[in-house]
Amino acid sequence: MPYMIETFDKAGSLDLRKANRPEHLVYLDRIKDRLLACGAKLNDDGSDAGGGLYVVDVETRAEAEALIQADPFFKVGLFERVEIRRWRKAYLDGRSYL
Repeated sequence: MPYMIETFDKAGSLDLRKANRPEHLVYLDRIKDRLLACGAKLNDDGSDAGGGLYVVDVETRAEAEALIQADPFFKVGLFERVEIRRWRKAYLDGRSYL
């Protein structure tokens, strides 16, 4: 069952995000087989909105928690909070799963 993981950066942490982005991207490449989608949240003008969204293909909440806890962004304390919710895959890449 897929899970959504939404992260919320601590206020004033853009420099911490930028400094750790290269390691974060390496991590995402390492777990790409479990990523249905992921990316940073943006403001309407395209600037950083302070957080991200991951949709991961794992079987349990524990696996979703382990994935985010292994992320370099998590390890350096970037996030103020993380929310994890189960997600029903209805449509993905134009294909129905209903």
